[in-house]
Amino acid sequence: MKCVFAGLSDQGLVRSANQDAYYLDNPHGRFFIVADGMGGHAGGQEASRIAVETIQTYLNDYWQTGLAPQELLQEALLKANQGILQNQQTFPERADMGTTVVVLIFPSEQQPWCAHVGDSRLYRLRSQTLEQITQDHTWVSQAVKAGILTAEQARSHPWRHVLAQCLGREELNRIDIQPIDIEAGDRLLLCSDGLTEELSDEQIIPCLCAPAPCGETATTLVEAAKKEGGQDNITVVVVALEDETSPD
Repeated sequence: MKCVFAGLSDQGLVRSANQDAYYLDNPHGRFFIVADGMGGHAGGQEASRIAVETIQTYLNDYWQTGLAPQELLQEALLKANQGILQNQQTFPERADMGTTVVVLIFPSEQQPWCAHVGDSRLYRLRSQTLEQITQDHTWVSQAVKAGILTAEQARSHPWRHVLAQCLGREELNRIDIQPIDIEAGDRLLLCSDGLTEELSDEQIIPCLCAPAPCGETATTLVEAAKKEGGQDNITVVVVALEDETSPD
C-alpha cells in the first residue's frame, strides 16, 4: 500500500488566534501529528508548537534505530511533555499552557501505530463506516464509559472540554498507544476537537467518502465545520491508503 495525504489548519470564525499545529512528513509519509494548544493565545500556540516540533525531531532522529513503535511513540511524547514543562519554567506566565496531541506513524513494512493524549482524535473510514480509533481523555468520555452519560448527552455536556490528560503536566501518567488495522481503500483522519465539536460522524462520513484528493477533502471538512459555527480552531490531516498500482 501507499499513502497519500494532506492537512489544513484554520483559525475558525470566533478565535482571535490559531493555537493548533500539525505536521506532515513530506514526502515520505512516515508520520503525522496534530496538536491543539491551550492556556492563552501565546501559551497555547507555544505548547502545540513545542509538541509538534519535539515529536517530529525525535521521530526523525530515532526512526532508523530499531526502537519498537510503542517505545518510539512513548519517548517522543514524553520528550514533548518535558519540553513544554521546561518552557513553563522559563516563562512563568505560561504556567497553565498545555496541548493535546495525536500522532500516527507508519513504520517500514509494519502496520501503523497511533499515540494520543487529550481529545485530538484519529478516525478510520472503511466502506462508508467511520470508527473513532482513539478514546478521548476527558471527563465526559470517562462518564460515558461508566454509563453516567450517553454518547449523545456527552456531545453537549458543559464539561465536555474538561481534559483528564494533556501534555504540559508533571503528572502525565497516561499515553495511549495502539496498533492500527488498515486495508487498501481506508481513509484515516487526524483532527483537533474544532472539527468534531461542529460535525457529527454522520456529517464527516460524506466528506471523507467523496472521491476527491486528500487536499480537497481536508478543505471540505474545514469549511463544513466553519459553516456549522467554527467556534474553535480546526485542524485536519487526511491520509488515504491506496494499492501500489493506483494512479496518483
